[in-house]
Amino acid sequence: MEVIGPAGSAAGITAEAASEAPWEIPLEIADSARARRRGLLGRAGVAGALLLTPASGVHTVGMRFAVDVAYLDRELRVLAVRTMRPGRIGLPRPRARHVIEAEAGAMAGWGVRRGARIVVRGAG
Repeated sequence: MEVIGPAGSAAGITAEAASEAPWEIPLEIADSARARRRGLLGRAGVAGALLLTPASGVHTVGMRFAVDVAYLDRELRVLAVRTMRPGRIGLPRPRARHVIEAEAGAMAGWGVRRGARIVVRGAG
């Protein structure tokens, strides 16, 4: 995975779908066990998205809002996108290596769907 900039820092994400213009989206990176466990728990929302890495599945137990979840392979290609209500447990995806979480409805608006490639850029 190409992440430019310090681990755990704010970064940006671009979703490159074949038929849509790329979107620049603020991204937080959770790349430690502690940061992945915390995820979006206790928050009222998220500005942009959260990348959990490495990760192959998520849960929304204890969350206050529904989220879109994109499962990514090693090359940051989207394997699946699901919307999860609070209190749910998502099954791990065998080929997934990373997961992106955003507020419900955001991924469709950004053009993130199966087959899209995600590009992560550093904050600078």
